[in-house]
Amino acid sequence: MSVLYKRITLCVDDLERSLGIYRDILGFTINYIQPSEKDSFSYPVFNIPNEADLNFATMDSPSQERTFALTEIKGVPLPKQTGIHMSASVIKVDNLKDVIQKIKALGLKTTALKTDENEYATFIEQAFVDYDGHLMVLYQLMEK
Repeated sequence: MSVLYKRITLCVDDLERSLGIYRDILGFTINYIQPSEKDSFSYPVFNIPNEADLNFATMDSPSQERTFALTEIKGVPLPKQTGIHMSASVIKVDNLKDVIQKIKALGLKTTALKTDENEYATFIEQAFVDYDGHLMVLYQLMEK
């Protein structure tokens, strides 16, 4: 049996604003952006009311095509994320401190920087919450 984790898709209320994080700061490149048809699989999967309009953007990482996606939902309010986070995306970056400085400049909530070491690697990590409440954990591998 073979398993391939294809991508994560985040629902957002403002595609351009979210691209300011994921494209402009984290460095994903746009593969394509298109409006979704009303029979799109996104409606039942994300439990989106049919009166909403959707725009779908897929993005590439340097090593994988369409590894990250954003679905913009217009016409219905998105629920606000509060309390315990139920999931996190974990992304490796090359210069964590610079990336987090840019994230903080957007006014987004971040955690404190943490250094961790195990028998395989030493890394630093820090998390932020995007405009729509998605928890993103960023890490950078350090030289041993």
